[in-house]
Amino acid sequence: MRYFKSSFMVTAFGLVLALLIGGLEALYIVILLALLEVSLSFDNAVVNAKILEDMDKKWQDRFITFGMPIAVFGMRFFFPILIVSIASGLSVMDTLFLAIDFPDAYEIVLSSVEKLIYAFGGAFLLMVFLNFIFEHDREEMWIKIIEGSKTLKKMGKLSSIEMIISLFVGIALIFLTKEYDIALAYFSGILLYALISSLDEIFSLNGVRNGLMGLLYLEILDASFSFDGVIGAFALSNNIFVIMIGLGVGAMFVRSLTLYMLEKKTLSEYRYLEHGAHYAILMLAIIMLIEIFVHIDEIVVGTIGVAFIALSTYHSILENRVQKVENSTLDFSYRTKRKE
Repeated sequence: MRYFKSSFMVTAFGLVLALLIGGLEALYIVILLALLEVSLSFDNAVVNAKILEDMDKKWQDRFITFGMPIAVFGMRFFFPILIVSIASGLSVMDTLFLAIDFPDAYEIVLSSVEKLIYAFGGAFLLMVFLNFIFEHDREEMWIKIIEGSKTLKKMGKLSSIEMIISLFVGIALIFLTKEYDIALAYFSGILLYALISSLDEIFSLNGVRNGLMGLLYLEILDASFSFDGVIGAFALSNNIFVIMIGLGVGAMFVRSLTLYMLEKKTLSEYRYLEHGAHYAILMLAIIMLIEIFVHIDEIVVGTIGVAFIALSTYHSILENRVQKVENSTLDFSYRTKRKE
């Protein structure tokens, strides 16, 4: 429970603040937004924990300490304002006042650039999944018909296969949309992923992920997960402070889950949890790219992510039981032979 102590404290403060801002209606919306954020970003917590395992302890602590303010105020408050500012040509301060005084107009401008957001986030998340599925030294396989297939192994031998696939997807996106700004957003997501990965390899020491690059990677990953929630939140409220409180509370619990899984070595205990999270990331990437053309309800997105996490956890538990029985059988056979 100590891992979630700060989350409950922030939740209590946020609920009181929401009550003061908009009464019971705002309180209810904050609760819904928090649940939405957790359901959309649960797989984010799993991936965060995996990445943090390969980072120095100092940077793990910095992620927990500084990552939370960045997640709440940066990604869920300032970042949407920055996007609207760029799209509308207004200054950041004018955009802030627009969001406060004319939230309907702010929502319209944000919605007008949502296709670019989806293209960027979808590209980045697609690269995250492709990097995972083509990882050469991964021993555990969950969906063996995919991960253990000969086709995948042959493709994995190709140099920069992740980049090749993402470029093909980008070309198809250009053909379907015929909009250069969407193409620019999509390839910017790929470029940013490639840049961070390259810098991380340069500065990593003895297999330990570079702290600064790792922190930057985690924050961009968090932003990609939060895009859907930020845009979808306007279906419930156009008050940016209510949205920030609700999504911020959810983000706090996601950070607590990350810390819990990191310190409890949950990924080692539940061997397929990382797999489930990355398949959820793939589905989110596909959904974000589809949303360029047609809207998909956030509840559907969240449900798919939770379903993959639940299935991978369940299969991990089953596999652990099978392995325990096999180990007990081997131990019994060994002891029997020694007696003989």
